[in-house]
Amino acid sequence: MDIGLLQKKFGGIGARLKVGEALASWGRSNAGINIRSDGGGAYFDIRVEGDDQVEYDVVDLRPELRHLLLMARWGAAKEKFLCGHDERHWFVCAVPGASVANVKAALEALQPLEVRLAVSRKVRRVKNRLRRHNEAFIRQGEWFFVPAPDLEVNQLLVHKHEPISRGRGGKPHMCQYLYRTGGETVMVCRRRPVGVTLSEYRKILDATPDASKWNWHAMQRDASVYARGRVWHNDHQTVVLENWHRVLMNTENLAPGNTHVVFLD
Repeated sequence: MDIGLLQKKFGGIGARLKVGEALASWGRSNAGINIRSDGGGAYFDIRVEGDDQVEYDVVDLRPELRHLLLMARWGAAKEKFLCGHDERHWFVCAVPGASVANVKAALEALQPLEVRLAVSRKVRRVKNRLRRHNEAFIRQGEWFFVPAPDLEVNQLLVHKHEPISRGRGGKPHMCQYLYRTGGETVMVCRRRPVGVTLSEYRKILDATPDASKWNWHAMQRDASVYARGRVWHNDHQTVVLENWHRVLMNTENLAPGNTHVVFLD
């Protein structure tokens, strides 16, 4: 792996890159790619195991978008990551699809099917299909909001100031008004951040005496979720949804490195 070349290519989008050896903490390794900060601000941080044969290469670079597509290769296995700047911060996002070969294809691959269908119906100008706001959707980070003009809402079930979260410990996006229908009730705590079913929850309580003290709370997994009003997050500009919009998560959870990410809200 040519670290100098990688750093030069990250510099092409105005970013810093550091590469170092992975460290173990609490039995877990921090190998992989992440965003960290130091006195010079945020930077991309790649950590590799001492005996790991992983190779990282930039396969597409788009300075005008401040995005690049990074590929990690372990022998015949490959994973791809979209790295770039979105509104106020740097991000790294695992990309599904082995055939993704450039930044544009990665951005399209991260759109869920419902979004791509809405784009094909409503967005006539090709250059607008990947914008954060077009005729088909409004995007804030990893969340897409698609207009749902025919939605009938039970006002008694509308929640105020509700979070939406990927369920992996990140800071949630907050919705002024949120309505959900369907889905499965799961129990969530810090030790089970992606949630467990109610039957699994009861088994944990029976098997572990102190599990009842883990600060559990009920959430809905894979529900149909709709938002209206303001949606805010510290890393993004607040968006205002004048009417009800379907809330959809990007497809990062389908990428090889994100098989344990689920939709919790």
